[in-house]
Amino acid sequence: MTKTISFALIHFTVAFSLAYLLTGDIIVGGALALIEPCVNTVVFYFHEKFWQRKQHAAQLLAV
Repeated sequence: MTKTISFALIHFTVAFSLAYLLTGDIIVGGALALIEPCVNTVVFYFHEKFWQRKQHAAQLLAV
């Protein structure tokens, strides 16, 4: 769990820093640092579902 928290903190820091550097707006930087990981989590869920289906189909073909 420590590694996950560490990665999340790094992710938030990078997202905030990049958004702030690109916009110069601390509010936009903060909003993007919070919104982007949420969107990324949803996308990751569907990405995993896609790969699970692909692996399942490959296993069926191998039989």
